[in-house]
Amino acid sequence: MEAEKIILPSGKTASLVATHTLTTVHDTTVKSVPIAEKKAIVFFIGGAGDQESYYFQGAFHNIDSARNILDTRISAMKPLSKKYTSWPKSYNAARGSGSIQTNFIANIPSKLCPIYIVGHSLGGWNGAHLSRILSEAGYTIKFLVTLDPVGEGFWVWMGSDIYKSEASPIAETWINIRASSSKPDTSDGVAEFGGRWIITNGPTTNKTMDIHHASADWMFIEPVQGTKSACDLIFDSINGIFGQ
Repeated sequence: MEAEKIILPSGKTASLVATHTLTTVHDTTVKSVPIAEKKAIVFFIGGAGDQESYYFQGAFHNIDSARNILDTRISAMKPLSKKYTSWPKSYNAARGSGSIQTNFIANIPSKLCPIYIVGHSLGGWNGAHLSRILSEAGYTIKFLVTLDPVGEGFWVWMGSDIYKSEASPIAETWINIRASSSKPDTSDGVAEFGGRWIITNGPTTNKTMDIHHASADWMFIEPVQGTKSACDLIFDSINGIFGQ
């Protein structure tokens, strides 16, 4: 400590040691601790030409029709709607670690959130891979729904941003639906050319429907377990977690 000089009456100088009194500092600021948000996150992943043009065809937004059905149903229940968010994504958004971080993980508030993946066509193929990637990153995949997934064909590998190997999905429930129309249309021809993923084992439910490949919405609402559709089962799961 530095000494302070003073002059005495005699004219001489003397030093005083300076002292400091320590006072307790009281911080009255209210500290807020962030709480991880928990809500249901549903990713709807479209196929080729769904969210963007594909070889000058589209965008057709087939997966958006399926998404709108679930969104409308949940929005009618105000308390539940606050615990739900859905996102439409392109199949190529689910390819590559950078894209997955930006397009999926960045849209998930926390690892407490139950995740649902609904993929159509190439979106079903890449979405199945996504289920494993997110699971291994610590997220819980409650449902994976693959709507007539496509990705087995060599030529579609050459022209599309998809994984080259078959997926090994991780999900608590996996529903796979194969479209096999008795009166095929153009979309069915495109799916055959792309190479439908013929799944023989793995899904919790594996269903074949007399329906066109493009009809993602109908596949989503047709019964797959008794009278329940994939849409019903996802709704019931979300309501079971967050419903009052």
